[in-house]
Amino acid sequence: MTTVAPPPWLCLCLLLVVVVIQCVAGARELHEVAVPETVHFDTGGLSRESFPKGFVFGTAASAYQVEGMAHKEGRGPSIWDVFIRKPDGTGKVNWKGVEYYNRLIDYLLERGITPHANLNHYDLPLALELKYKGWLSRRVVKDFADYADFCFKTFGDRVKNWMTFNEPRVVAALGYDTGFFAPGRCSKAFGNCSAGNSATEPYIVAHNLILSHEAAAQRYREKYQEKQKGRIGIFLDFVWYEPLTRSKADNYAAQRARDFHVGWFIHPIIYGEYPRTMQDIVGKRLPKFTEEEVKMVKGSSDFVGINQYTTYYIYDPHRSKPKDLGYQQDWNAGFAYAKNGVPIGPRAYSDWLYNVPWGMYKALMYIKERYRNPTVILSENGMDDPGNATLARALHDTTRINYYKGYITQLKKAIDDGANVIGYSAWSLLDNFEWRLGYTSRFGIIYVDFHTLKRTPKMSAYWFKQLLARKKQ
Repeated sequence: MTTVAPPPWLCLCLLLVVVVIQCVAGARELHEVAVPETVHFDTGGLSRESFPKGFVFGTAASAYQVEGMAHKEGRGPSIWDVFIRKPDGTGKVNWKGVEYYNRLIDYLLERGITPHANLNHYDLPLALELKYKGWLSRRVVKDFADYADFCFKTFGDRVKNWMTFNEPRVVAALGYDTGFFAPGRCSKAFGNCSAGNSATEPYIVAHNLILSHEAAAQRYREKYQEKQKGRIGIFLDFVWYEPLTRSKADNYAAQRARDFHVGWFIHPIIYGEYPRTMQDIVGKRLPKFTEEEVKMVKGSSDFVGINQYTTYYIYDPHRSKPKDLGYQQDWNAGFAYAKNGVPIGPRAYSDWLYNVPWGMYKALMYIKERYRNPTVILSENGMDDPGNATLARALHDTTRINYYKGYITQLKKAIDDGANVIGYSAWSLLDNFEWRLGYTSRFGIIYVDFHTLKRTPKMSAYWFKQLLARKKQ
C-alpha cells in the first residue's frame, strides 16, 4: 500500500456529513425532547414498516452551513469564504478537524446512527482555486483523489457509506454559467462577473468533477473497499421537468432539460458518455472522455443519491440560436410555474420551490427506467419557512409536515412500482446558512435561534419521530 501525503483538502476535512437514522433507532435520535402523549399526527398511513427491510430514514446536514467560518480551530477558507467576503488562507491539513470528525463519527455510532459522509459540498479549498483555478484545471483530479484517499484511510474503518460530491451540477452551473455561486465566474452577458466563459467553463468543470469522482471511486475500490466493506456513490440534484403541453416540441424541450440537468452526470456514470442531446447541441465545447476514461467512469458508483425538491413545467420557446452561448441557453427550454392559470403547486418561502409531490414519483421512475434501476438514496428533500419566522410560527410547521407526507407517499409509490430506493433523508437537520439565501430561509426540522444557538424541535421533527415509531395500521 502506497503512502499518500495529506492533501490541502483537509484544511476543511469532511465537507458534509449526512446523518442517516437507522429505522431501529431513529425515533429516539431526532431529539431528546419527548413528544407530548396527547399529540398525534396524520402520517397518511405511512410507517417505517411500510418500507422494505433495511430502508433507512435520516436527515442531512452540511459542514459549511452549520459548523462555522474560517480561522476557527484551524479551519482554512474555501472559495465560499471569499465569495461572501472572507479573507484568504493557506490550505494546510487541519488535524483538529480530523480529531473533530473522529469524535463525531464515534459519537454517532455510539448513539446507533449510521454516518453517510460526503467529501465535497460546493466549498473547494481556496488554496486550490488560487493555485490553479480549482475545478477548471485537470490537476484537481489527483488532488481530490488524494484527499479522498486520506479520508478513506482515516475514517473508513467506521464510515461505510461514502459520497464524492453533493450536487456537482450546481457547482458547474451556478459557479461558472451564471456566477450566482462561488467562485462567481460567467460571461459578462449573463452576470456581473469579473471573469469567466459561460459557453465553455461549466462543461470543463463538470468534466473534471466527473473525473474526480471516478478517481476517488477507483482509489476506494482498489485500496479500501474489500477490507472496509463499504460503498461509494454520488449525490445529484434532480428537478422533475414536466412538459407544459402534450406537443412534441414541449416534450422534446422537457427531455433536453432532464438531459442537461441530471443526465449531465448520471449518464456518463451509467453509460460512459454524455447524453446525445448534449453532444449534439454543445458540440466541440463539450469535453470528451478518452477510451480509458470511459471504462473507468462507467459504473463508478455503487449507488446514486437523488436530491428532489420540486417540479417545473417546461415548454419550447421557439427561439433561434442565441447570440451569447452558455449552459442554460443550450437547453433551449422555457420554464413555467402554472398551467391554464393553475399553479403547479403551492410555493414555499424560496421562490424556486413548489410543493409538487407527484414530481417525486416521476423523477424516481425516470431514474429507474432510463438508468437501469440503480440503487438510489433519496438524499435530500424538504421545504423552507422564512428565516424571520417567530419561534411559535416556526415550531408549528404544519405546511412542511404536509409537504413531507406528500413526497414520502410518492416515494413509497415509486418503491412499490419497482424503483430501487433504499433510504430517505430530509433536508435539513438544523436551520442553517442557506448559501446565497444566508439566514433568511429555514429548512431544519430543528429550530435554531441564530443569536443564542438554542435549538428546539419543530413539529416536523415530532412527525418524523411518530412516523418511525408507529407500526403499519
